[in-house]
Amino acid sequence: MVKKLTHHGNSLAPAIDRPILELLKIDAETPPEISTDGQRLFVAPAATSARRAKFDKAQEWAHRRCGKAFKRLAE
Repeated sequence: MVKKLTHHGNSLAPAIDRPILELLKIDAETPPEISTDGQRLFVAPAATSARRAKFDKAQEWAHRRCGKAFKRLAE
């Protein structure tokens, strides 16, 4: 598949078709990991780091335990 690059600020960006994004399970909220071998560009969903997974688990626990208090504080 040959694609054109589009201007995005001072950079160029490839447009990735929806079927390819769905195949890779990438959406607007998924940070992509982009790498190259010097000739090709590779795009894949970024792997969640162990540190991020630990943070997400702690955040979920805090919201289960103290979610009502957080909501009252936000108001």
